[in-house]
Amino acid sequence: MPEHAVLDDLPPQMHAPVFETDRPKTVRLRLEAGDEVPAHSHPGFDIVFHVVTGRMELALDGETHEVAAGELLRFGGDRDISPRAPVDSTAVLVFAPAVDD
Repeated sequence: MPEHAVLDDLPPQMHAPVFETDRPKTVRLRLEAGDEVPAHSHPGFDIVFHVVTGRMELALDGETHEVAAGELLRFGGDRDISPRAPVDSTAVLVFAPAVDD
């Protein structure tokens, strides 16, 4: 049976799991204007970062990428990541186990 979720129905915290299971882990990230998540990494995962509303400045290893609503980035979780929201913004992140090429 497919899992169904509505982003607006998730708990109001900054990081909210989208589905009950972590296959793959999917998280809604909600930031208010000026909010920033400190640099961190997710080794062992490949990440898809999809901005749903607003826009975010995503620092990857110190290089900033502007991502607007409807745009996606994919990158390795071993990189340092730090999202910042210049305006109220929402993104969905999918953490897939990394596969060696």
